[in-house]
Amino acid sequence: MDRREFLGAAAALTATAAYGWETSLPRRPYKNGIDLSLIAFGGIVVCGLSQQEATRRVAAAYDRGVNYFDCAPSYFDGEAEIKLGEALRPYRNKVFLAEKTMSRDAKGAREELERTLQRFHTDHVDLYQFHAVTSTEDVDKILAPGGAAETFMAARKEGKAQHLGFSAHNAPAALRLMDALELDSVMFPVNVNAWENGGFGPQILEKAKSKGMARMALKALAFGKWPATMKESDRKYPKCWYQPIDDREMARLALRFTLNQDITAAVPPGDERIFDLALELASGPLPKLSPTELAGLKTRVSSLEPVFRV
Repeated sequence: MDRREFLGAAAALTATAAYGWETSLPRRPYKNGIDLSLIAFGGIVVCGLSQQEATRRVAAAYDRGVNYFDCAPSYFDGEAEIKLGEALRPYRNKVFLAEKTMSRDAKGAREELERTLQRFHTDHVDLYQFHAVTSTEDVDKILAPGGAAETFMAARKEGKAQHLGFSAHNAPAALRLMDALELDSVMFPVNVNAWENGGFGPQILEKAKSKGMARMALKALAFGKWPATMKESDRKYPKCWYQPIDDREMARLALRFTLNQDITAAVPPGDERIFDLALELASGPLPKLSPTELAGLKTRVSSLEPVFRV
């Protein structure tokens, strides 16, 4: 064990004691023999924390069994990449690093990829994704000559991106992109409010399954959009653009809804308190919701506008 691994192990022991995490998370298959932790560590979790605290949290999550880390350069203007990149140094070759780009052109995507690799002190990412595909216009730009798809395909050939995918904020755009490119996975909201009340999600899941793509869930613990009348300064979770579910029993039901869909893993909201809650809940039994439980949860979340609708 070299000095960096020793320090990482020491940090894990300290953090495990501090946060009371003991049991390991279950894992599910991604692709190509890769298994991922049921809960991912989203890069926004480390934003606003000191580097020391970020390092402790990453060590504790790794010690708990988290091997799936998701980030993007747009998260707090690079803060997430810089802090997570440093915290992951002892573990880089032992974890699955998923990254994204908002750039829709080849040049911009290449510049962001190279900067991401520098920030994570690595020569490749395990998954590179088009970030927040929100419209068919996004897809047009990605697929056009000189579009970001050119960089993605080149990065896969170069070994700088082991797998390719995207995160979806629009159902028609997601379906079109899955038909247009050979991709490995899609990340999209699998959220009880968006799914049951907004009709968003089932069509993406079915298309991805038909394409043999892995499915990664976003927004499992999203209650819905913040009330329009609420000031930003009054939000309890300022790092979340939507209101997360923080009631333990409601969160358990929402997570059970998401994790009983045919997905590999879920990425919780970026607030560290909600991340901790998701880790704890995912370590226990997660049976499928009964019709009565689903009806009750659907009614409770209907008080807020879903994060996405079809």
